[in-house]
Amino acid sequence: MTEVTELSWPESDAPRTREVLLNLGPQHPSTHGVLRLVLELDGEYVERVDPHIGYLHRGTEKLAESFTYTQIFPLTDRLDYLCPPSNNLAFALAVEKLLGIQAPIRAQYIRVMMAELARISGHLLITGALPMDLGAMTALLYAMREREMIMGLMEMISGARMHTSFCRIGGVREDLPDGFFPRIREFCDIFPNRIRDYERLLDSNRVFLKRTQGIGVISAEDGIDLGLSGPNLRASGVDWDIRRDEPYEIYDRLDFDVITSQEGDCYARWRCRVEEMRESVRIIEQCLDQMPDGPFQIDMPTIAFPVDKDRVHCSMEALIQHFDLSAYGFKVPKGEVYSAIEAPKGELGFYIISDGSPKPFRMKVRSPSFVNLQALFGVSNARYLADMIAVLGSLDPVMAEVDK
Repeated sequence: MTEVTELSWPESDAPRTREVLLNLGPQHPSTHGVLRLVLELDGEYVERVDPHIGYLHRGTEKLAESFTYTQIFPLTDRLDYLCPPSNNLAFALAVEKLLGIQAPIRAQYIRVMMAELARISGHLLITGALPMDLGAMTALLYAMREREMIMGLMEMISGARMHTSFCRIGGVREDLPDGFFPRIREFCDIFPNRIRDYERLLDSNRVFLKRTQGIGVISAEDGIDLGLSGPNLRASGVDWDIRRDEPYEIYDRLDFDVITSQEGDCYARWRCRVEEMRESVRIIEQCLDQMPDGPFQIDMPTIAFPVDKDRVHCSMEALIQHFDLSAYGFKVPKGEVYSAIEAPKGELGFYIISDGSPKPFRMKVRSPSFVNLQALFGVSNARYLADMIAVLGSLDPVMAEVDK
């Protein structure tokens, strides 16, 4: 009878894994900007992730202290540079709250319509970029095709494709141009069918589903504790949307659904954004149907620029008004205020302290991407390294908004 001898490894020679520190970024296509992640790995598993930010810091909040309130609009364009009209709107509402004024109704409809176009534009990018990060490039090509239509609409309204600077304190820069209504209605007619194309493309893609479903789960409790907002929070089952729950501008006149999901994983976050684009089209169509006649800027010469630009060339009063506002700005009463909107990435808020001068004493930006990035601490534990790409893409951070 053959004797069986059990072999054992000496403790010093036993196979074991070794913890490794891996730098992901700051130059890496899947970080969607200059973000550096220091990953602590146990084999292929991520034990800890440490985000290092600041590579795109420009000192926006400090710069604002040297700018008049009107001059700050170009700075807000460069926060979430994918959705500048939303940034403009959030800042304008904060200053108007300090001044105790409200934009004309027509201007509010124009602002909301542009904000929803910006929401679609931002969601389109991540709708295509997340699948591309996971190896499916076709979705991004489709999404950029529709996003180009929105860029054309933005250019038609403001003269710029990205950094629009279209909002003004007390209204918008100018009225809608001739030919805009048929063009945006054409987009609203085409776009819902294009959304169905994205769904058919990816909902039947087994690789995409395996890489996103059940990956990076954030519970409702964790989402609230982390301070998440926007689609990242609603995908975890929290039914909260500032447009409905704390309405601003004319959102209380509009009918739309708040999209939520219960799964809280990467796929749920992607799906919420896809469904939100449908609701944004509904909102835009209602704005077009309800758009009233009237002024697009408040009638206060001490705050608003001359509406008729031709008068600046032939009227001394209009020229002086334009020069004073451009060079010196207008004084804002002493006080402090916080105002927030439902931006594409979540709650975008501006906290402004005024000392009574034409420039803010202090301005703090509550940027949703900065807060949402904290979720990486909670969702990446005990997950494969490859899953980090899906988790980061589903959170949809914009580094210009993180670093400010």
